[in-house]
Amino acid sequence: WTSVHAVGSSVIFNGDSPMPNLPQLLASDDYRIVLSGLKSGSTAGGIGTGAFQVAGFSNGVLTLTANENCWQGRPFLDAVEIHVQRAVRDQWLDLSVGRADLVEVPAEQLRQARERRLTVAVSPPVTLLALQIPDFGVLSNLNLRAAIALALDRSVLSNVIFQKQGEVTASLLPQSLTGYSFLFSADQDLKKAHELRGGLSTPQLTLGAEGAGAMQLAAQRIALHLREAGFNVQLAQSSQRADLVIRRLPIEGGDAAAAFESALRRTGFAAPVAEQTPAALYNAERQFLDRKTLIPLLDLPRAWAVAGRVRDLRLGQDGLPDLAAVSLEDAK
Repeated sequence: WTSVHAVGSSVIFNGDSPMPNLPQLLASDDYRIVLSGLKSGSTAGGIGTGAFQVAGFSNGVLTLTANENCWQGRPFLDAVEIHVQRAVRDQWLDLSVGRADLVEVPAEQLRQARERRLTVAVSPPVTLLALQIPDFGVLSNLNLRAAIALALDRSVLSNVIFQKQGEVTASLLPQSLTGYSFLFSADQDLKKAHELRGGLSTPQLTLGAEGAGAMQLAAQRIALHLREAGFNVQLAQSSQRADLVIRRLPIEGGDAAAAFESALRRTGFAAPVAEQTPAALYNAERQFLDRKTLIPLLDLPRAWAVAGRVRDLRLGQDGLPDLAAVSLEDAK
């Protein structure tokens, strides 16, 4: 949109073109509204219409209590405690000794969780792993960006780093959402990559990753692929100063056009799809991917290990647990 302003109890958005995806975009996490004037860390005055309300935040524990006036009806649970910034290893330990009912399972540890006989809830692909490439400086050359894309071996990332969890992809949106993801080639072609590079010697490029653990391992593997294609690549200490960045992008909602637009906005691009047809969405995605500024790699699920007393847990379209309908078997 070009401008936004309030008129009475309405909010008016003005734009140069139709915005059919505006309602879905405004419903995403990026546009959640927070009361202004609250001090950092304060929960006083927090309001909402969801199943739970913020009751407090202390010593790394966020406490939520049931919203008696929730429009969907009161939840079964009286309260929820969320321990933030807790290592996955510690979460699993808490689950094993009964100090937690629901813990994270990163995609790369799904196999390990199942080997430990944890009860795991797994979502469809809801996160896109992608390599972002700038289109300025030495990488303003489209052939160089295309050579980088062709040098990547997605199957190694999937099989080795992420333990065959998720799906190899060269599309921004998963096959289950669009039906056309298979039309984008995800094959590595080092010979073609060398041809496109044309013997050009590039200055040293730095490669970073948003996150630790598997993301850093993925960065190391991608650096090897690019060196095989003749690029001088070194790992960066921080993704904020890197030339190339491996990113995790959430795939939000069940509407393909809105998910496409939302993913691009997170990377600093704007590519609205005015015509809401599969053909229009495919053409918009094809045109964007031909620029080689964002290279899709893998579609990954979100997963959670669940304690035996938890009942009726369901995952939302974003892969997050919907706690509104959850109950506990031995709750009094």
